[in-house]
Amino acid sequence: MAKKSTIKIKQVRSKINCPKVQKLTLEALGLRKLNAVVEHEPTPQILGMVAKVQHLVEVQK
Repeated sequence: MAKKSTIKIKQVRSKINCPKVQKLTLEALGLRKLNAVVEHEPTPQILGMVAKVQHLVEVQK
């Protein structure tokens, strides 16, 4: 069985002065602390959430 592709999402900037919607988006992605890394499959929903907080996160393949 083939391995599913995933992307790594790392929070690189603080969410302190961000709007509440962006804070909730980071929480939904599973990012709760600075420099935290989570892995997700690159679905349209996940990529849309990453686009909303692209200034706070870094994406690696």
